[in-house]
Amino acid sequence: MVHVYNCHPFASQQIVQVGQEPGLVCCGGGALFVVATGGCKVESYSLEREGCPLICRFATMGTVKSIQHSKIGDYLVTIEEKNSATYLRAYTNWRYQAEEKSRVGVRLLGHLLRGASVGGGVQMEIIEIPLSERPVAVACCPITGDLLVGCENTLVLFTLKTQNQQNLSQQNLQSSWSSTQQNSSQGQTSSQHLSILDFERCVIFHLPKMTPKQVALCGGYVAVQAELEVLVLKLETVSELKTLEESSDTNKSADCVDEQIDFLLIPRHQELLGDRAKDCDLPVSIEKTGLEDRRQYSLSYVLFRRFSPEFFQGCSVEETQLHSLQLYPLYTSNQSVSADDPACMFCFFSLPTAGYLYSLKGGVEPLSTYQYPEKVLEAVLTDHLLHVITKSALQCFTVRCAAVAARIEDPYIDTTMRACPPGNLEVCALRMQLFIGLRSVCVYGRHVILLSTADTEVPDEPERSTQRRGLGRKWTMSSAKETSPAGHGWNIYVVDTVSPFTLYQEMDEYSQRYVETNPQAQSHRHLLSEAHLLLRASLVQMSRQQQDRGGEAAAPPQRDADGPPDNDCSAETTRQELDEAFRHNCALLGDSFSRGSQKDCHLALPYYRMSGLSITEIMSRNRPHPSSPHSFGPGFLFYLKHFLLEETDQTLSQEAADEIVHIFSQSEPSMLVSVCASPAMSHVSPDRTLQILQRLEDTASVSVPMTIAMATMVLRLDDLPQYTQLMERHAEMMLVYGFIEEPRLLLHGGGGGHNTHVRPTALSRQLASSQPGLLVAAMVALHENNKVQLEQADHLFKELSCANSLQVDFWEAMLMASSQDAVIQELLFRLSSVYIDRLTNSDTHSSLTQTTPRRRSLKSADDLISSCSHYGALYPWLTLLSAAHTTSPQHQEALHKLQSLLCGPSLSVGSVVPLLERLSEETMWGFSLHLLCTTRRGQYGSSIEKLLDRCPQAIIAFANHQLQDEHMPLWWQKLLPELCKRTRASPDNSILLAALKETLVVVAMEMSPAEFLELIPDDGAASYFLPHLMTCTQRHLLAN
Repeated sequence: MVHVYNCHPFASQQIVQVGQEPGLVCCGGGALFVVATGGCKVESYSLEREGCPLICRFATMGTVKSIQHSKIGDYLVTIEEKNSATYLRAYTNWRYQAEEKSRVGVRLLGHLLRGASVGGGVQMEIIEIPLSERPVAVACCPITGDLLVGCENTLVLFTLKTQNQQNLSQQNLQSSWSSTQQNSSQGQTSSQHLSILDFERCVIFHLPKMTPKQVALCGGYVAVQAELEVLVLKLETVSELKTLEESSDTNKSADCVDEQIDFLLIPRHQELLGDRAKDCDLPVSIEKTGLEDRRQYSLSYVLFRRFSPEFFQGCSVEETQLHSLQLYPLYTSNQSVSADDPACMFCFFSLPTAGYLYSLKGGVEPLSTYQYPEKVLEAVLTDHLLHVITKSALQCFTVRCAAVAARIEDPYIDTTMRACPPGNLEVCALRMQLFIGLRSVCVYGRHVILLSTADTEVPDEPERSTQRRGLGRKWTMSSAKETSPAGHGWNIYVVDTVSPFTLYQEMDEYSQRYVETNPQAQSHRHLLSEAHLLLRASLVQMSRQQQDRGGEAAAPPQRDADGPPDNDCSAETTRQELDEAFRHNCALLGDSFSRGSQKDCHLALPYYRMSGLSITEIMSRNRPHPSSPHSFGPGFLFYLKHFLLEETDQTLSQEAADEIVHIFSQSEPSMLVSVCASPAMSHVSPDRTLQILQRLEDTASVSVPMTIAMATMVLRLDDLPQYTQLMERHAEMMLVYGFIEEPRLLLHGGGGGHNTHVRPTALSRQLASSQPGLLVAAMVALHENNKVQLEQADHLFKELSCANSLQVDFWEAMLMASSQDAVIQELLFRLSSVYIDRLTNSDTHSSLTQTTPRRRSLKSADDLISSCSHYGALYPWLTLLSAAHTTSPQHQEALHKLQSLLCGPSLSVGSVVPLLERLSEETMWGFSLHLLCTTRRGQYGSSIEKLLDRCPQAIIAFANHQLQDEHMPLWWQKLLPELCKRTRASPDNSILLAALKETLVVVAMEMSPAEFLELIPDDGAASYFLPHLMTCTQRHLLAN
């Protein structure tokens, strides 16, 4: 479907004064080239000056049948006929004919003029390009300046070279030649820095089953058009030469065609995109011909399209032929135009009744199909308009190039952040301009050049009246009339189109008519989308111009259809105006989608975001009409949900917040709890919101999140008794589930990722003072359900000014609940550090008021030992070490928890040892901690010595607990010798004697009599050791 809008894309027109009847026209490099009828003279006119004055004229060597201009190198290439022979020629330095220099050099391809051109200065050169077959079509690459020639069954690719006149050294052309550079060099006669263009035959494409009618070349893409077939190929440089088909296969296919020449084959309609295009029945092989070219090439199929002659209505089989083949590159705003690889590549071709536009990069996809109401003769694609001509009219269609470029440039398009109309959006036709006898069209920038040759007789009246009706009806199919031999007339028109921004302004004004009649009409949204794409084209165009002004002078601005930079855009419109218009258009699109159907309502969110409007402004634009007081669009509700559910620093006023509560109470009551929990709703009226929640509770089932939300509103009203009543409705675990369902009742900012800081709510502050256990349990549940990160929870407790009390309780609770090893090790280290800090500060009496907990911990050491596997039961010998030291309850709790962690299975002792250096061993509790670490590290001998030095009464309890199983030999290898040595030094020490006696009892039970005798010291009293020896002997005898 093609939409028709009464917007005029044309600004002005002028007639080029041509002396002779024109036969062919083309444009480029700021000039219009006119080939007179008869084809032996070319006249050049300036398109960049008022009145299009003549630049120069020069004669050709034959009758010109086709002419093309290349902006890279500023050369002309022609197909000429003379004496029944066809020639291919290139004309370089043609601008020097403006000074009426009669000197012209003629040379063959690859043969440089070394005489007159070097000594006598610059001159126009005609380069003869020999071919083995008759040339049919030519094309110039707008990126590299390379030349593609289509012959009957082959394509020949010539690379553009530059030859320096001083040393005739050959190199690749690195920078494009702008027309201004050429004009500034006209007066130079010195050839000191002059380079001469030349071509080198590079690759030959063999197409045995296809006869080219038109060809196109751009950035490695090669397009070939036959009568009803289009084939697009991609030529790439590779490490090894790869051809698609062998020569033998190609010849075999050609023989098959000759054998079937007696049959009439009707081709079927076929479209093959991407890799599937290789399945077409058109074999292609490449032949490398460059002598100095060391590169290797590969060829891949990109697109194949075949039409059946009987597939189209309104045209005879003879008239159903393809035309207007074009490859069009497009650069994005963040891409340098001097790059060899444009961001976007488009392919356009047309039938008399329909045109087809494809995007080739990033996956081949069809963008638009243009259904013409009348037979179209030619069409030219630009970045924002398609110009087509019929016999009697020029018309413009919109294109979707900007939509494709926007998605390549911005990866956030088609997300909740940004949006853009789709690339396959239905096209629209703009107002036509009537002419008489149009024959051809070409485009340079915003200049559309038309050639008309018409009979002097008046056309039939019915046809004229139909055309005057504009685009309201289908164009009448008028039959071609034969021209009479006398009374010919001709004209060359230069029609200037308006800038994309000007066309946007007209579309914006045009769209207001739909707003007044039916704002939800599909045509209204389509028109806004068309205007949006025009603005994007203008923004890309202005960004390129700013980049060009800041870049190197050698990099020319991108031109529309081989045209100049659109400086009118910057002259008429500033960037600020474009940005303002873009935001305004996004707001209109947001309005359209906010009230639209459920299918596309989600697009209201990105368009409203791009508009820059505040939430209050968007709400004012979406207030329902008086006829439907409770009707809010699904897109508007979708936007509000995202705004309220995301973490934002924007806070609404009480009036706006109350209005949002009213909106959701009417539209989606189930969302009210989430709406009230949003940080943006902190100024909402608690009294009014509480009434709405109570009414909702009366009509719906009671839910825990709703009860908590009501308690939050009551808390803001300072009604603590009612708050307590509401919170006591449900058990603590049910309240925890309620916080899991809506975490923002407790904290704000938790959804922004790992590094996002969170803020406590008024409810969490109340819980910290009245129900700390519920707050800790809720935070643990939120962490375990991935609603909050560990660092964010720490920040929350710091904000609540309870970093050394509830935060530690939270860590202890997390240690009981978590199953993640990394989290467990982190918590163990943190808790160990806290316990050591408490012990240190309590022992030194420094900073007592800041660090000592103000309240008892939620879990005592015994609670943690019984409920958490990471806290181990205290070793029996520890009670003997700490019983004599009287401390505060807080100190004693920290000591027991740290000792329990060291007795547990999870804490890594190596990570705690550096922290324990802060604790002195002078105190018995400090000594117990160091002794625990020494023992946990397996240094039992050192532990025995330290314990005998500081607390020998605990040595037997230590040995009974620690020296078991594989450590049992330490009883007689370490403990017995140490006791003997110390008893000998202190014979009256009853503690040591008792420990020695207990040790001998254990040793006698474990060893044989012979081994026991070996352990008795030489100076030991036999009477003391004899009872233990007898016990050992009796046990040994009983065992045997």
